[in-house]
Amino acid sequence: MEETVGKIWHRLITRAAGVSYPAAAVRLKEVERTAGVFFRALGGDPGLRVAAATVDPHATRRGLIARIAGIGDRAAHARMDDVTLRLPPEIDAFPERTLNHDLYLWLAALAAAQQQLLPGPDGETDFQRHQRAVLAALDTWPGVISRYRRLVEAYAPRRLKATRMPPAERAREEAIVAALREPGSVVALPEVPAGTPPAAPVLLWLAGSEIGPAPFTRASDPDPENTTTGGPPPAEETERHAHRAERVDLPQEKNGLMMVFRAESLLAVTEFLKVNRPTDDEPDPNAADAARDLDQLALAEDSDRVASKVRFDLDLPSAAEDDVVLGDGIPLPEWDYRKQRLLEDHVRLTEMAARHAPPCPLPQPLKRTARRLHQQFAALQPGRRWLKAQPDGTELDVDAAVRAQTDRSCGRHPSEQLYLSLQKRERDLSCLVLADLSLSTDTWVSSDARVIDVIRDALLLFGEALGATGDAFALAGFSSVKRSKVRFHRLKDFNERFDDRIRGRIMAIKPGYYTRLGAAIRRCTQLLEKHGASRRILLILSDGKPNDLDLYDGRYGIEDTRVAIMEARRAGLTPFCVTIDREGAGYLPHLFGPAGFAVIRKPEELPARLPLFYAQLTR
Repeated sequence: MEETVGKIWHRLITRAAGVSYPAAAVRLKEVERTAGVFFRALGGDPGLRVAAATVDPHATRRGLIARIAGIGDRAAHARMDDVTLRLPPEIDAFPERTLNHDLYLWLAALAAAQQQLLPGPDGETDFQRHQRAVLAALDTWPGVISRYRRLVEAYAPRRLKATRMPPAERAREEAIVAALREPGSVVALPEVPAGTPPAAPVLLWLAGSEIGPAPFTRASDPDPENTTTGGPPPAEETERHAHRAERVDLPQEKNGLMMVFRAESLLAVTEFLKVNRPTDDEPDPNAADAARDLDQLALAEDSDRVASKVRFDLDLPSAAEDDVVLGDGIPLPEWDYRKQRLLEDHVRLTEMAARHAPPCPLPQPLKRTARRLHQQFAALQPGRRWLKAQPDGTELDVDAAVRAQTDRSCGRHPSEQLYLSLQKRERDLSCLVLADLSLSTDTWVSSDARVIDVIRDALLLFGEALGATGDAFALAGFSSVKRSKVRFHRLKDFNERFDDRIRGRIMAIKPGYYTRLGAAIRRCTQLLEKHGASRRILLILSDGKPNDLDLYDGRYGIEDTRVAIMEARRAGLTPFCVTIDREGAGYLPHLFGPAGFAVIRKPEELPARLPLFYAQLTR
């Protein structure tokens, strides 16, 4: 009964406070793609990703009912940094859902306008910069004026009544509302006495320096999604949460638990209880819920060497056990988006071949699918056909002979192309399949298959399907350990026949290290240029974002990959990416364009669908 009464009271007092309207709430995941497209269409930086902003506490003045209800003291404020446009994870500030949706789009437009602002005068305050950004958005895109006016008319009355504030705060609040209604009309905020609570955050502006720094990130940390080495796939999170973080020193624990009570008491208790004793390496299933309840995460760097944390599979194998190195290495450039220039000979790519790859036939579970694909792709193989009106040939073209005789009788000059020629037309195209062999391919997609197993099956079926068409194709894989060790595995060259020897190489591939995709694309571009076909296709199989141990992470890797793809297109190639990364739709349009990629939601479908993507590209 107490719990029921408490829920009813909380619902009533929250509704009476009028701070939020949960029934009309719009979540970021509902409009994330729309807001991103809108932001880039207005000239925003296409390299920025859209993510959730942190929910931060603030010490602004609140109404009596809001204080009783215990709400209104936290807010998620939109902000923008060098790599991310952060929008509130949820907007429920208005009773109408359309207004909450419009606020997302307005914040995206304001962020695009703020990126294009010229530097302001010395001493410009955040308050002045906000007004200048709003004016720039309204002047540049008149179509957003009506949306902005509707938001202001609905938002201004919802702020705390200025008549209930002390005189100094009242003047400040009236200046903020006037700046919202007529941007640029207020030069500066009135001075307030020391100790006065700050003004309430303005939802229609991006956060300034007064909100605080962006959430802590570290580019050199490896992506946890790319360092899983085994076990079943974890449960997928339905929603991501942003947190603020601070760097702290790791506490030095000199006296452990055993100093608090006697050790024999542990045996006395646990000897008769069936308890689950997890090891340190096992993940905590409640870690995500615990982190979600924290306002701020404290991150510490543990410099101690713990045996359970050492991952020997990241160490490079010895030369006797590693794959065979082909050549001395190939120097390749890399794009540095921070300096906006191409770094020549910045990466060293090493071509490799499998050391232990005995020939093997096609695995029995794939034979049925291979026969079906072989029959489908056999229809793509060009057959022999008669070409009419040829200058020479094996038979006379009766139609051409009749037309020539008619022209001669009419006094015209007759054609001399009077023969039929039986010829076989070949398709002048080539394809190179580049497979991501990073450490993340060791993750499980089902109870009996990993990503690397799915990639093996996809390459095998792709080779079987293209064997029916006669098209020239090559297969390769790659992984990397920093810029000096980009490993490029030659699985099949254009001049090699797809046989048991090639199948053995494919079956020998194993998860590698990291994903320096730009260097691998540049090497594939060189190989396809040497082949010389009139149409050249680069088909990329990936399971995640470009990343590496050094700076090649986050936006650095994305921008280098994008430049490498642009170089491939200028060379006449057609790049296309097939990924099983469910978040690929957030960054792949920036890399390959809206029609240059495909996201496969079920990784186990990749082997059968990869040849079909090729058929669509070569139609």
